[in-house]
Amino acid sequence: MQRIELNLAISAQEYQRFYRGQVKQVVAQALDGRTIRFPANVLQQVVQHEGIYGRFAIEFDDQGKFQRIVRLEA
Repeated sequence: MQRIELNLAISAQEYQRFYRGQVKQVVAQALDGRTIRFPANVLQQVVQHEGIYGRFAIEFDDQGKFQRIVRLEA
């Protein structure tokens, strides 16, 4: 399994655009400098009342299929 670490700072108001389907993909910069793109719906697992803030790891299999997202620190 592979993983990419990144910091996210998405307000609750901004997340509403993902939730409503207005935004389908998230583009972010990983800690190693790579630009990554992933489906916005994976964020449902980590959203909190104030939004999504903190350091996360996205894990995927050898074929590049998403497996899970985990919070590393707030």
